Amino acid sequence: MGRKINQCPICLMTNRTPPIDDEERAILRILQKDCTRSMERIANLVGMSKTTVWNRLQRLIQNGTILRQAAILDPRKVGLKETFFVSIRTSRHDAEWTEEFKKAIDSLPEITEAHRLAGTLDYLLKVQVPSTDAFDVFYKALVSKISIYDVSSSLSMEEMKRSYELSI
Repeated sequence: MGRKINQCPICLMTNRTPPIDDEERAILRILQKDCTRSMERIANLVGMSKTTVWNRLQRLIQNGTILRQAAILDPRKVGLKETFFVSIRTSRHDAEWTEEFKKAIDSLPEITEAHRLAGTLDYLLKVQVPSTDAFDVFYKALVSKISIYDVSSSLSMEEMKRSYELSI
């Protein structure tokens, strides 16, 4: 039941994260649903001692499997009633432009997700704002910070699914 928490030698040499086992997957599934559960409750649910669970959690935090623990807010209840998806195509793909783009999106807190894509589009941004007027202010700020070849925005009419739980 309790294997050593040390990293495997191959993972240390190759800078890879050691694989997670079934017990760790069980702990992670519980935490994804509710990370406020007590160590004792988690230990009971997975059939391990509190110490073993704590040690496993520390390893998962240290190796970057658990990025952070945070409260998940309802955007509408904090005044962010509109979600836009911004599709971006660029004519530049050099390191200098990419660094400028990263700085620009990091400076705009309305962007809650940013993805570099394969295919016709280069980037996709998820933007959460209080209103369409606020989106217009955001849009003007974005295009003033970085040269963009083509920008297209879509307003989400309805969020049909949202999950922060990974299928592990």
